[in-house]
Amino acid sequence: MKNFALIGVAGYIAPRHMKAIKDTGNKLVAALDRCDSVGVLDNFFPDADFFTEFERFDRHIDKLRRRGTKIDYVSICSPNYLHDAHIRFALRNGADAICEKPLVLNPWNLDALSDIEEETGKRVYNILQLRVHPSILELKKRVEEEYPKRDKKYNIDLTYITSRGKWYFISWKGDLNKSGGVATNIGIHFFDMLIWIFGNVQHQEVHYSEPLRKMTGYIELERANVRWFLSVDRKDLPEEIKQKGQRTYRSITFDGEEIEFSGGFTDLHTVVYQNILDGNGFGIEEARPSIELVYRIRNIKPVGFNERAHPLAVEKLYEG
Repeated sequence: MKNFALIGVAGYIAPRHMKAIKDTGNKLVAALDRCDSVGVLDNFFPDADFFTEFERFDRHIDKLRRRGTKIDYVSICSPNYLHDAHIRFALRNGADAICEKPLVLNPWNLDALSDIEEETGKRVYNILQLRVHPSILELKKRVEEEYPKRDKKYNIDLTYITSRGKWYFISWKGDLNKSGGVATNIGIHFFDMLIWIFGNVQHQEVHYSEPLRKMTGYIELERANVRWFLSVDRKDLPEEIKQKGQRTYRSITFDGEEIEFSGGFTDLHTVVYQNILDGNGFGIEEARPSIELVYRIRNIKPVGFNERAHPLAVEKLYEG
């Protein structure tokens, strides 16, 4: 049995981490969050020590170490801009880090983390759960078998629109320096998955950018051309989705064929955790391509709509 600590236990995604820790037969020893609405702990680890101040949490982890209770892993579900610091905390306390997306906001931070891995002998792992989704694994296998026989690249349309209320923009997610904007905060899993299946980025462009609310653009990969549209604005939902009362629309088409992967998400974190415990898992270098891509996306100047623009984005945003 391994001992875990968890930073960001009040966050939306934290219960999936606690479930993964429990389902893999391990123990959550201590948890941290500045918010104290953490009754969810009772469903998983009611005996875990809880702290609302980092300094006291830090002192407790050090006290445990001195008394012979080793923390093997620190799971990190904190806001994006704090991931880097919390990963460093884990490694310097002799624990491996398991971090939610994005691993860091800026590519150069990855190099510093690699150096700390070397210094401490500990590892940094990223939660890239789409890579273990059964439908995505099937798609990757299909592409690997099929693409060598093709004479052209695949055409991919990625659309992810998830309605967010006013609270979203008041929270840290509404601060570009803290969240990285929609491409980093809600798009990075999809970009990672597409790069993993269809190869490295050869060209990228942004057609329209309100970085905290909506962005759209085009990416050329080794084996695919990708038109993408990301938004947290309810107005961008297709009319048929609004009429159904749904608040989220997620679609990936592959040469016009819809890839169905809306289900099967419940236990993906557990699969990733088990892979890590088995000596595998996704490390710094696996996370690097998508982090470099979203950094460029939020820092390049939009070129305006052209023949490579996403059709729904044109319909919703074009004003010319």
